[in-house]
Amino acid sequence: MTGLLIANRGEVALRIMRTAAARGLRTVAVYSEDEPDSPHVTRADESIPLPGVGPSAYLNVANICEAASSAQAAIVHPGYGFLSESAELAEACGAAGLTFVGPDGPTLRLLGDKSTTRALATRCSVPVLPATPGPTTKTAARNFAESLGTTAVIVKAAAGGGGRGMRIVDDLEKLDQAIDRCRSEAERSFGIPDVYVEAYLPRARHIEVQVAGDGGKFPIHLFDRDCTGQRRHQKMVEIAPAQFLPDTTREALFTAALSLASAVSLRGLATFEFLVDADDLDQWYFIEANPRLQVEHGITEQITGLDLVSLQIDLAQHRALSDLNLSPDVLGTPRGVAIEARITGGPRPDGSDRLNEVRFPTGQHLRVESHMQTGMRVGTGYDPLLAKVIVHRDDGDFTTAASELNTSLGEVRLDDLDTDISTLQWFLGSDAFRCGRTTTRTIDDHLVRAEPASEAVSDEASIDVRTPLTGTVVALSVKAGSTVERGDVLVTVEAMKMETDVRSPVTGSVIAVDVEIGQSVSARTLLAVIEPDRHQPEEASVIDQIDLTATRSDLDDILARHRRTLDDARAGAVERRHERGKRTARENLQDLFDPEPFHEYGSLVVAAQRRRKSLAELEGSTPADGLVSGFGTVDGHPTAALAYDYTVLAGTQGLQSHKKAERMFDLAGRRGTPVVVFAEGGGGRPGDTDDMSRATRMDLGTFVALGRLNGVVPTVGIASGRCFAGNAALVGACDLVIATQDSTIGLGGPAMIEGGGLGSFGADEIGPVSVQGPNGVIDVLVDDEAEAVDVARRYLGYFRGSTTTWSAPDQRQLRHVVPERRSRPFDMRTVVDTIADEDSVLELRREFAPGIITALVRIEGQPAGVVANDGSRAGGTIGSAEADKMARFLQLCEAYAIPIVSLCDTAGFLVGPDAEQTASVRHVSRLFVIAPSLTVPFCTVIVRKAYGLGGQAMAGGSFRVPDAIVAWPTGELGAMGPEGAVKLGFRRELDAIEDDDERDQAYRAHLEQYEKQGKAINAASVFEIDDVIDPVTTRSWIVSVISTPRPDRPSSVRRRIDTW
Repeated sequence: MTGLLIANRGEVALRIMRTAAARGLRTVAVYSEDEPDSPHVTRADESIPLPGVGPSAYLNVANICEAASSAQAAIVHPGYGFLSESAELAEACGAAGLTFVGPDGPTLRLLGDKSTTRALATRCSVPVLPATPGPTTKTAARNFAESLGTTAVIVKAAAGGGGRGMRIVDDLEKLDQAIDRCRSEAERSFGIPDVYVEAYLPRARHIEVQVAGDGGKFPIHLFDRDCTGQRRHQKMVEIAPAQFLPDTTREALFTAALSLASAVSLRGLATFEFLVDADDLDQWYFIEANPRLQVEHGITEQITGLDLVSLQIDLAQHRALSDLNLSPDVLGTPRGVAIEARITGGPRPDGSDRLNEVRFPTGQHLRVESHMQTGMRVGTGYDPLLAKVIVHRDDGDFTTAASELNTSLGEVRLDDLDTDISTLQWFLGSDAFRCGRTTTRTIDDHLVRAEPASEAVSDEASIDVRTPLTGTVVALSVKAGSTVERGDVLVTVEAMKMETDVRSPVTGSVIAVDVEIGQSVSARTLLAVIEPDRHQPEEASVIDQIDLTATRSDLDDILARHRRTLDDARAGAVERRHERGKRTARENLQDLFDPEPFHEYGSLVVAAQRRRKSLAELEGSTPADGLVSGFGTVDGHPTAALAYDYTVLAGTQGLQSHKKAERMFDLAGRRGTPVVVFAEGGGGRPGDTDDMSRATRMDLGTFVALGRLNGVVPTVGIASGRCFAGNAALVGACDLVIATQDSTIGLGGPAMIEGGGLGSFGADEIGPVSVQGPNGVIDVLVDDEAEAVDVARRYLGYFRGSTTTWSAPDQRQLRHVVPERRSRPFDMRTVVDTIADEDSVLELRREFAPGIITALVRIEGQPAGVVANDGSRAGGTIGSAEADKMARFLQLCEAYAIPIVSLCDTAGFLVGPDAEQTASVRHVSRLFVIAPSLTVPFCTVIVRKAYGLGGQAMAGGSFRVPDAIVAWPTGELGAMGPEGAVKLGFRRELDAIEDDDERDQAYRAHLEQYEKQGKAINAASVFEIDDVIDPVTTRSWIVSVISTPRPDRPSSVRRRIDTW
């Protein structure tokens, strides 16, 4: 097995191991002398010790390469931190014949230095904040700060990341001290003491863009993340995608990030980070790039469905993005919203550090990344990250996601370690976070207000200042006798590579300093004693004790009202429904959606009949106004659904249900979610009397809102039982119509028909499936509602991209499907079933226009649309109905980026007087208008016949339209069928022969010559087609086409699907 060495530790090492194992790679761990039993060591297939203790052991390039060579690991993954941005390691791996998972050395050198990256941004016309140009002296820093006037500055380490080596300075007198602290911290963290100075943006949001590149000039972005939730420049909470950000700004950040990535021909992953002015969201500035995996990569994985570690490995092995089927069109839009909270911490206040209890929350929407386990010791020498807790919601409900994450953090048990969980919970629950008003200073400002310093009053005249954490004293800024202002730095304590300034809580004089540089201190150690200028008494705090199990009466009333809308409260109606062999609206939705919370919209609505009935009566008889609607997930993907409730006024459409339907369609368009409509019902309801502002209600927007979804999101209409008038119109406007055997579908029900003087008919006589199937109204005919739901779920699955698991029939069967004698029929559906993955074929409109087969399939897991001629039906000729069926299917595939496979066996267009009665000139010409404008991959396989205009239509209008056009050995081509061509082309010669036998002999000779000329191999010899192939290779040819999206496909073009 190929070995992958992980040059890291902790949770990121475990994360990389998971992907490596999934790819069948042997995992090799390295470890320092102080971590022989660390989880990443015990879980690896092989482990190799590194000389030294602590972080320095992981920073020796030569030792890492030697470990990889000794373990015969061909791949080195650096994780994040340590050597993840080391050009030296990348180049050493290359010299040793190892694959480094990350960009190359030159790219790492350029992007790993903030000064050179800023220079790159300037060359690419990407805005940056004013700053010194490179490694900066104290004099140059002072001159720069003075040139800005009153603007504060921020001192930054030139290398590295993670918020280390950064200080904000708003007083020039403190600039030199800040530079010393930043240099000290940068050298210990990254081995490079260089710093530079930048103008400080005081109210900023931190937005970053994840980019992937394959070494070419066309990288792609994987959306954005909001990392504004920070404490002392260290990220604590991240969101993907960023909320409350204007689309114009988001697109501008995408463009800037891709421009920078393209400029360096990025191969691998990189994150490009920006500051956005919180007071003017149109103003933004590039700050730095991180050419590696980010700590927060998990939230991007959640909203894209990608494995970023696996993607890194693919890119490191020089695979192209197109080979990986990665493009903006394939990615589409983010899948909901994900929020991550980083739990950090260290030993307890008493200095103890062993973990006796470790427990993390579990449940839907949750993902936890951690290396913590019972019995471990938590030291101060490594990164303080203990765990990452992620909540992901497909429905994009940001507020609910924040609440779920807040609750989950409360369930974390880390044996009373000193962690940041309480701060995280405050931040997630704050109005500023929920409403998008946070800045990078929000958490720091809160902590200053909540805990100005760790202090205790020792007597009336003095205040003890104590350290808030365990660490080492690295600087003393005062001495006994010094005068300090409130907020001045007293002592600097270093822990986990981060320097924390302990500030004076008051203005006063330093009485004593109780520590010295280099001294180790635990939490609550006395650092200094301050004599304040004036007494500052502590404010009393009151903690309200709340019974979390109690509910108020107003909530009790709402919960009871909700319960009355459910099936359990309507036993009689449910029983009658079951007696007729039908399911309730809620049962259908429960079957459609995954077993996750269903968010119902308008559940408390009742029919607009309060002038006629009491509210209590309406609550009992018209729950939800007969339309249950909301959002859930189908196979993990957000989906909207509406189910008319036939137990409520026969599923008719009332005033309130119209408003609900319009809102659901509008929201589905905004969210980009598919829509499923269970449309059983009798159409408009005349008995709603509450709204006197409307006379006819023809200004309602239900049908307009659904029509606007055409070609934007997949829509499915399900008819079962009676489906008349407005309910039928909703079905007819959907992309896919599914109907059960007992369906009757019509634009008018019995009452309307009789009222119009058109006769008296029973409901079963109006649009039964025996009519609506053959006439093309129904796409898929099923036995019952359960099968209808199954088909709907399958249909939606084709629009979600590829699957990784599939199986295929033995392709050798294709060699024997078509008989050698050209006059013998064969079953084209056998061809379709054999080419497609097993159990992946969903045929549409089977009962209609049987000369054309249209079906959604998967081939090697990739979705595709198949159009095929059924030669057993009139020689596969294409009449008006067949042309309409095929044209609409092509539009469907084009709208949702489904590649098209055409299996050709046609004698041409259907001709003759009867054909012209159907206006075939217009109908068949639709194919010549629609097909040439397709932007999806298109492949044509000539299985047997390809004659005349019909043969050209099966190839998109010309044999040069498809991305590949090949024929089987049985293929035969011509401007028209052989018999007609000979009779027409040699009519005079044949008519001149008087002897019947001689004339027949001449006819057959001409026919034989014409057939020979039209053989596929002859057409291939003059390059009219691309090749004649062994049928066994058909799938391979198709996959080579459909797996390569066309780069010129415009994503902003609106595509329509005819309802017919």
